[in-house]
Amino acid sequence: MDENESEFLAGYDPRAFPAVAVTVDVVALTILGGVLHVLLVERGQYPHVGRWALPGGFIRPGEDLPEAAKRELAEETGLAPRAHIEQLASYGTPDRDPRMRVVSVSYLAFAPDLPDPKAGSDAADAAWHPANRLPELAFDHSRILADGLERARSKLEYTPLATTFVGETFTISELRGVYETVWGVSLHAGNFHRKVLSVPGFVESTGEATESGGTRGGPRAKLYRAGDARLLHPALLRPAREEEVR
Repeated sequence: MDENESEFLAGYDPRAFPAVAVTVDVVALTILGGVLHVLLVERGQYPHVGRWALPGGFIRPGEDLPEAAKRELAEETGLAPRAHIEQLASYGTPDRDPRMRVVSVSYLAFAPDLPDPKAGSDAADAAWHPANRLPELAFDHSRILADGLERARSKLEYTPLATTFVGETFTISELRGVYETVWGVSLHAGNFHRKVLSVPGFVESTGEATESGGTRGGPRAKLYRAGDARLLHPALLRPAREEEVR
């Protein structure tokens, strides 16, 4: 830092500009009972007390945004994502928060088999809600959630994101169930199986199989694990609803 810059910073007054607060909000998704669920908290304080919202809150001095997102998720719900978390988008409509000008940076989190959340911090309750049957949300969280759901659906096309919704080992049928649940479509089992195995690095065989063939007594299903691919090529494109087949 040169002498002129040091002098400038020494005399700089941040109060010359209106104060703007920064928050983080987390769209946390998982699959429970074959249904896509989103994690919500019931607000225990004004504004919007008693309404459901995405987990989140104000960042702390000296705290980076991803750290704040993980901290708020843990403080308000008792959960920390074990798999994947990424930045989603920023929201800064001037009147989105009645308290003051607040800019929110949202995050998207995915994980399989998460335990029941436990409300903490300023949340009165925390619970998983089916993504297709949601209450009216506080602030502009409906918009944030809609963007998060669309991001998840899109990323299933060109990344191995689906493998974060299943266990360490899985069958192709279980992986297909993730796509069907998140996309809200029915997929042809044989076609899906061939497409998955044709994508280099998407999945790799464990050399093992399930202990049984399921309720119908069929052959045991092969077990796979996530491969090392970061992008899927060719991509698994979402079918149009009129193209859906089982």
